[in-house]
Amino acid sequence: MPSKQDLGSSHGGSVPTIITINNEEGELIEDKLLTKSNGIHKEKMRKKKEDGNFLDPSSATDLTKDMGKYTNFDKNWDDKTSMCIRRERTQITNFWFKYTHPKYEFLSIRLNPLTTFLSLFIIIAFIVMCIAEPEHAQDMFLNLKRNITHLFTWLYIGSQDIRAIFIIWLYFSKYGNMKLGKDKDKPEFSDAEWFSMLFACGIGIGLFFFSVSEPLRHYTISEVLPNNRFINDAYLPDNTLAQIAMNITFYHWGLHAWVVYCVVGIILAFTSFRWDLPLTMKSCFYPLIGERIFGWLGDSIDVLSIITTIFGVCTSLGIGAIQVNAGLHFLVPSIPDSTHVQMLIIWTITFCATISVVSGLRRGIRRISQASFMIGVFLMLVVMFLDQPQYILNLFIQTLGYYVQNIIQLSFHCDAFEQLSPSYGSTERGRVDDTSDGESEWMNEWTVFYWSWWIAWSPFVGAFIAKISRGRTIREFIHGSLTAPVMFSFLWITVFGGSGIKMERAAAHQGLCCPNWDLTMFDHITPDQVDNKEEWGSFICRNGSCNPCSSGIIQSSIGDYQNLTGMINGTVEYGSTHKVNNQQITRLSCHNKETMWFFLMASYGDIYGSVLSMVSMMGLFLYLLTSSDSGSLIIDTLASNGDNEPPVTQRIFWALVEGACATSLLAAGGHSALVAIQTASIVAAFPYTLILNILCVSIYLGITQESKDASERYIDPPSFSIGLLDFVTTWQPRLMKETLKNVLMGPYNCGNCLARINRSKHPLVWQVTLSMLLVGLPVFYAIELQLGIPGSTSIAWTCYFGFVLYVTGARVLLRLRCKIPGNMIADFLICLFLWPTVIVQMSEHIASGALDLAESSPDRNSLDCHLDRLSVDSEMDNIAKLYSGFGGSGNGDGVQGHDQDNDITKV
Repeated sequence: MPSKQDLGSSHGGSVPTIITINNEEGELIEDKLLTKSNGIHKEKMRKKKEDGNFLDPSSATDLTKDMGKYTNFDKNWDDKTSMCIRRERTQITNFWFKYTHPKYEFLSIRLNPLTTFLSLFIIIAFIVMCIAEPEHAQDMFLNLKRNITHLFTWLYIGSQDIRAIFIIWLYFSKYGNMKLGKDKDKPEFSDAEWFSMLFACGIGIGLFFFSVSEPLRHYTISEVLPNNRFINDAYLPDNTLAQIAMNITFYHWGLHAWVVYCVVGIILAFTSFRWDLPLTMKSCFYPLIGERIFGWLGDSIDVLSIITTIFGVCTSLGIGAIQVNAGLHFLVPSIPDSTHVQMLIIWTITFCATISVVSGLRRGIRRISQASFMIGVFLMLVVMFLDQPQYILNLFIQTLGYYVQNIIQLSFHCDAFEQLSPSYGSTERGRVDDTSDGESEWMNEWTVFYWSWWIAWSPFVGAFIAKISRGRTIREFIHGSLTAPVMFSFLWITVFGGSGIKMERAAAHQGLCCPNWDLTMFDHITPDQVDNKEEWGSFICRNGSCNPCSSGIIQSSIGDYQNLTGMINGTVEYGSTHKVNNQQITRLSCHNKETMWFFLMASYGDIYGSVLSMVSMMGLFLYLLTSSDSGSLIIDTLASNGDNEPPVTQRIFWALVEGACATSLLAAGGHSALVAIQTASIVAAFPYTLILNILCVSIYLGITQESKDASERYIDPPSFSIGLLDFVTTWQPRLMKETLKNVLMGPYNCGNCLARINRSKHPLVWQVTLSMLLVGLPVFYAIELQLGIPGSTSIAWTCYFGFVLYVTGARVLLRLRCKIPGNMIADFLICLFLWPTVIVQMSEHIASGALDLAESSPDRNSLDCHLDRLSVDSEMDNIAKLYSGFGGSGNGDGVQGHDQDNDITKV
């Protein structure tokens, strides 16, 4: 293995070099390709087998001893060597704190102190804020989330569509057979084990409650949540409305939902198992920025991932405990629905999750995932056959067809007119009713909420799926993490959502309705007040006002106080529940999502209903347990630089942190604090919406690079002389100073670049134009803020986008002149956010003489050699050192030297 010094120093640019080693007859033995792309050395070897006489890769001296003979190399040598070099480089660049206990391994510590302690600090700060002011924190984050929705609905909707299209293309492309790992790697788990683990981790307890409640929320009018555009259409047939409700639920749990896990999982598994990078989120960016991931930029990505994962698992634990408590209270009324019971549930789950995560992936998490998945399958099959199987199967096929037919229209719909304003004047335009539009907040409460929540979970679930997917092809990965869970979710929603809609209709047929009893006041009624319906209603109805359902029940019970009290018997469901032939029928829309599931289970009779409810409680507990233990494992992996087997002490620590966070929030702030943290994690997921789009580009670059021939795999195309982020990733004071100067002097320098690119000696026109556009941003903003002239901010943003377009045009022209690959969309997005560094990059590239050489010579090889001539000598020294490390002598022993141009190809 080469020593740390043999890996070479870091230079800007990229200098690929191929060293050709021939035998005595001139036949090719190997092409050893070393390149420094983005500052890191990659090494690949191409071998030719003949008679099975393999060279022992552990013998460094044999490598140079047999250079003059025809030698066959074991293919494993390639993988081991590249892996050793990459891991050695990782050890240099990652920030580590390590302590090895001399006697007890479980007391050892291996972590990245920056990501660990910074994450903990931010998490504790957020939790303290939510505990101290839960209502204020909830309102603040809800308002922030609402503003993000109103401003960026187009981004959430469009991004999900782009990612879905990209994954579908990837599935059918030639890259689908590429392995997420070495070519010889085999899957670690069977298909059934693999799917059960990824499904249990990715879905959590969501399907237990939303599979019943969501179709009903879209099917019935809600007094709490905003209603969609379909339900407000009074002329829409009821059957069509029921079908639309199922279709929307499919959309929220289908292809567009699971695709975010798929994107993160593919790039993480690819870079970790094929390129031997650490299993952390920063490795996803290696195809884009190379070695720069090993620094503060990569650590910042891991910190954000840890925070969103902690918040996601923490709120799931807290809200899940509330839901489990509601189920326990439903089954056993003597168990109170209280914070103390919920805290006990959280710590029971945390205790079991700690045991599971200590047991490891194969013994603990795998077994629990299999058990929870089998319980889910059992519940689904029993309910389908206890109900009407023909109805369930008809509904499944029908809704699947509606989903395929309408998915394009549905997935691109942004509620543009609904968010604009009510459609005033609709009656004047011949519309029947001007209140039939959807509500402006529907997208915020449903689709954007869902996409934000799926995205917030993507670092954790994607990393977990990647961790268990070594050895699978990209096509197999998409099958398991997208196709299979989507179809299983569709079947699950059809069984329970379809049964819920069916029972809602049956309850309406029985005359059941939704009373608004306030049972906290019921005991205060006296018999003397019974004959006064109005006074009575002011006691037992919420806010002292009875709705039509409650008023009707009260009217029919005047004078019969004892009978009414016996019927209500302290339960809020009186009036919405009725037993027919030993089966309980409930108007499900009258109840919250925590209890809808159990009311549906109770509809299958006293015996089967009780059994199904108890099995449901077991499933809920195990799914929560799976989320907690897999979350703890992934958080510890992220905090320890991708360590595949982090120390036991750290696993226990993060499991306890999750339980402590959920408990403290629940105890101090109640449901409001949990909602605040949940909303905060959704808000924190907003940057991940952009990051996931970038990861699609990273996947494409990685797989296209890997699919090239060995002789071309690491030959980089022409590029700018400096990177966009060099001013921060390499901490070069000069570049930092130039970047800061360009915040003010950007128009002047960009004008000089445009003049040079266009071969003009008069940059003044461009400089004045760019200055006016950039200055227009703060000037027009000040005009609206100080003088109150409306519309000035619009002019300000117009000026800014005009400036960005000018900078984009300069970058595009420079790329074309220097034959640097790229596209205008990427250029525009880069200039939109990083225009000061773009101007520095263009200035440095022109100053290096690259533009002059490009104009004088169209030969790409000569251009690259000019840009990197100072690095060639250093690169060849590194190659010589590398061969010396294997027992050779630099340029001797069959290695043709750097001065022999015929054997060295520089691109």
